[in-house]
Formats: sequence, structure tokens, C-alpha cells
Amino acid sequence: MRGEHEAVGLQSRFRQGLALHRQGELTAAERIYREVLEQQPRHFDSLHMLGVIALQTRRAERGIELIRKAIGLNEKVAAAHNNLGKALLDLGRPGEALASFDQATALDPGFAEAHVNRGNALVKLWRLEDALVGYQQAVALRPDHAEAHRNCGNIFSKLRRYDEAFAAYDKVLALKPNLPGAEGHRLYARMHLCDWSRWEAECAHLIASIRNGHANTQPFIFLAIPSSSEDQLQCARLWAANNYPAHEKPVWQGERYHHDRIRVAYLSADFRQHALSFLMAGMFECHDKSRFEVTAISFGVDDNSEIGRRVKASFERFVDARSYSDEQIADLIKALEIDIAVDLMGFTTDSRTGIFARRPAPVQAHYLGYPGTIGARYIDYLIADRVVVPDNQRGFYSEKLVLLPDSYLVNDRKRSIADRTFTRTELGLPLDGFVFCCFNNNHKITPRVFDGWMRILGQVEDSVLWLFQDNAKAADNLKKEALARGVNAERLIFAGRMPPSDHLARHRAADLFLDTLPYNAHTTAADALWAGLPVLTCLGETFVGRVAASLLNAVGLPELITTTVEDYEGLAIRLATHPDELAAIRAKLEAHRLTTPLFDTQRFTAHIEAAYTAMHARHQAGLAPDHIAISNADEANS
Repeated sequence: MRGEHEAVGLQSRFRQGLALHRQGELTAAERIYREVLEQQPRHFDSLHMLGVIALQTRRAERGIELIRKAIGLNEKVAAAHNNLGKALLDLGRPGEALASFDQATALDPGFAEAHVNRGNALVKLWRLEDALVGYQQAVALRPDHAEAHRNCGNIFSKLRRYDEAFAAYDKVLALKPNLPGAEGHRLYARMHLCDWSRWEAECAHLIASIRNGHANTQPFIFLAIPSSSEDQLQCARLWAANNYPAHEKPVWQGERYHHDRIRVAYLSADFRQHALSFLMAGMFECHDKSRFEVTAISFGVDDNSEIGRRVKASFERFVDARSYSDEQIADLIKALEIDIAVDLMGFTTDSRTGIFARRPAPVQAHYLGYPGTIGARYIDYLIADRVVVPDNQRGFYSEKLVLLPDSYLVNDRKRSIADRTFTRTELGLPLDGFVFCCFNNNHKITPRVFDGWMRILGQVEDSVLWLFQDNAKAADNLKKEALARGVNAERLIFAGRMPPSDHLARHRAADLFLDTLPYNAHTTAADALWAGLPVLTCLGETFVGRVAASLLNAVGLPELITTTVEDYEGLAIRLATHPDELAAIRAKLEAHRLTTPLFDTQRFTAHIEAAYTAMHARHQAGLAPDHIAISNADEANS
């Protein structure tokens, strides 16, 4: 009887600890769990919950040890396997985590949370279709599970099944209207479908949500709607604070390194067949290895592509960190004594902002992948230029600005254009007539932009508009929108995906590239200019709407930059109806491609190295980050 009373007493004491645990009183709960274990070292529940507290207090390895010890006592508790899997996933060990979630769902097939976590592990293993099955199982078990619906939407988006993504996000908003990111993702799915049925109202609502302090959209999505620089800063701040707050104990503790060369690390998931690699490969190769020790830390898929192999070979050290947690990557950066860590992703797909939140390097900069502010104090510098961030916009960036002298957008002078000459017939284009084109992603096409394009077609007889087709539904919707504006839908022609060199070559079949607003062509504008196709842009107010102007200035074609919609449309019509003027511009572009700064990779590399040198010098002198302006004289002296 005495043993039974003691067991009842221990269980009662455990429940007291559990109640405190649920109230967030972790220290008090941990003390009680330890008391129970002193009397009964094989008390499963106390071991399990002590492990959970270790996980909650960022002691992952200790948490795994305790939970595994508990499972050794009782392997039939699904929750323990689920918690073990979450810890392994947090440590960047998705394969082991998946085995734990498989065990949890086998023990309890109705455990919705374990199915969600299993899906999360499969995403980390790049098994998207399998992950979708896991999320859908969770939804079937718990139709009110908003996070599971959101995760389904995320997978549908990655698979370009945007109509299904929209339906999933719509369900999320019905269940949990302020679930972080959901409102923006739903609008983004609509944008990819070119479904503008509630465009004005939904944009206005999302902007109001941001102004009211709700992190209702991922910042990259917010850049593509008509928002101000001030709103974009607010959006980034909310997202960073909500998802990637600065760690209380930074990994780098103020040490000042003394190396023969400045150690620069580039972090990205896109060292593969991706726009970032096509733009940056030449710069990586041009780095002055006598002055800079350059490392790549890759946490994206290795697609074994030609460009991926080229990028990998350009670095002295290339770390495949796909299986690393944010904490492990931060520790690696510290161990390598990296002087300047460069985030090439910002808030784009598969980014790892949490690494930078741990402050692993003395100097942390942000470049290229995300054209805007991160809104977090742990990013010291944003690399830009005077066009994309004019002086009157500086206050809307949390970073100090590094202003390069030409364009901030790097280009690779070695990019190959296929020798093949496509006929218009091969590309589905009319033999005669003017070909306007825009190969921007469909989500950049807004109703206002499309209105202008249709007015242009209306003024240029027999002209067509050649667009990139991301998905069939968007193409159908754009044709319907053309008809609604009195334009024959057959005048819209859609281009599918092609190998990069062939895609560049087919630009020759077009006459003029029409840019979008508020989100300009970036890589697509550089592609067009490199292929010899003039780009017509309208200067926007925010970073993303000023990039094409930056490129045109750097290639010596400022006459293609307009400042009003009326001027944009008027110049498009004039160039289409005055072939001699357009021919002169094309000839000027051909003459400037290899003689102006835009495609001078060596020159650009010297500028960005001058920027790194200035950042490093300030740090070594004990000075706080400050705005840095690089000039051509800096290049000459570097």
C-alpha cells in the first residue's frame, strides 16, 4: 500500500509540474520534474517533459537525450516520438526526424500534429509531393487546422498549382484571419493566376493590415503590390520581429579578427540553376583571391546543373549545409572567423534569416536576392545604388546603405546566347507586325500595367504582346482581360520555358521589351539588354520599381526611362511606329553592351570589393556601420 501511495503522490506532484509547464512557468516546472525523478528515476512522463523544457530553452541536444531516455522506458507514446522528431528537425536532421514522425503516426494515425511535422521534414528533404500528402492527412483529421491548410497552400505554390494554393489559403483566412503570412499568400496566388477580381480591395486590406501591426504577409510578396517604401519597411520589421528576432546571446561576441585576407562568406539556397547564379557566377570567379578569402555556404538543393558546377568551382571553400540547422551554420561562420557574411536571399524562398539573427559575423550585409530592407538591426548594410535608393528614401531602410557607382545589379559577361536563330513561326509569332514582349513573371502584371499595354496595342496596328507563360490559368485570364478591353485575345502570345541560352536567343525575335510596375524587370531586363533587346521602363517610387532604370543608366540608354504612365505608353507607341528611331536605339545598345559598365563584370567586382574593404576597415577601426558611397576612384585604388 505504501508503494501505491508513493506512486499516487509522485503522479500528483508531476501534474502540478505539468500545470506550471502549461502556464509557461518553465523553471518551476523543471524543478518539480527533477524532484519526481530523484524519487523515481524511471518516471517516463517527467523525463519526457524535462526533455520538452530543454527543447523550449534551446538546449536541443539535451532535450533529445532526455526524450530518447524516456522512449527507452516506454516506446509506445506517440507524443514522445513527435517531440523527438521536432528536436531533430530543429537541428537540421530531417531524415532522422522523419523516422520519429513515422513512428508517431504509426502509433497514433489520428495524431494530426505529427502528420504536419512529418510534412515539414519531407519539405526539408525536398520531397514536396510526399509532404503534401502528410499535410492533407492532417487536414482530413482536423479540418480546422489552419496551419495545415497553409502548408498545403505553400506546397501547391511551389508546384505552381496556384488555383489549389488559393483555395487552401482562402480556407486559412476563414479559420484564422491573422495567421502570419496567410493573407499575403492568398493574394500572391491570385496574382500568379492574373485573377484581378478583387485586386484593389485586397491590396488595400493588406496594406491596412501591415499599418495596423499585423504580420499578414511575407515581405517579398508585399513588394509586388502598390505599396510605399514606408509600408515596406513596416512589413519587413513585423516579419523579422515575428519570425527572426535577434538572439539575446549573439554567436559573435565582439572579437576582432586579424587575417591576411578579408574573409567573405556568401549564404544562399540558390547556387544552382537560378537567376542569382546566372547573374553572380562571373563575379565569384573575378574575386581577387590575393585580398579576399571567399566561402560559399549553400543550404539549397544541388541540381548538378552546369551553372551550379561553375559556381561551386569558383569558391575556395564551398560548404553544403543543407543538413545544418541555423545554429550550426552560425557556429560554422564563427569557427571560420568570417569577417563579412553576405545574405543573398533576404525574404525569398528557402531563405535562412535565422542564421543572421544569431549574429555570427562582425559585419553582416544583404545583397541582390531580396530588393528591399530586411527591417532588422542585425543586418548592417544593404548594397544598392543611387538610382534604386535615392537620397529621399534612405530613411525607409533599417540598414546602412552601400551605394555602388553604376548599377547595383551584377551581371555575368560570359553568359552564353545560343547561336540558333529562331524564326517567328517557330515561336508562334506573326511573320509581320511589331512584337512587344515582357518575360517577367506573371504576378508582376497588374491591372494598371495591363490597361496600358492594351492601349498600346490599340494604337499600333498588327502588333502583338509576347508574354511568359508561367501557368495555363494565368494565360486564360489574361486573354479574357484583353477581350474585356476590346483587344483580340489572339494578339497575346505566350512563351513557354526554354534552356537559358535558347531563351536569351529568342529575344532577337522581339522588337521592344515593356517593363512592369510597381515591380520592374530585374534579371529579365538584364537578359533582354544582354540579348540586344531594348527595354522601356517607367520609374517607380520603391526599390523594386527603379531597377530597370538603374540598368538602363548603366548601359547608356537613359532615353528609355520614363516617369509617367502617359510618357511610357507614348514612347512605346512612338518607337513602334518610327522604325528608324528604334533601329538607332538598338544600334546604340549593341555598341554599348561591351563598352559600358552594366556588363563589365570585372569592374563591378572591383566596386563590390571596395565596398567590402570599406565595411571591414570601419569595423577594424572600432567604428559603427555607416553609409558608404563607392566611386570609380575606389575601383582604381582597390
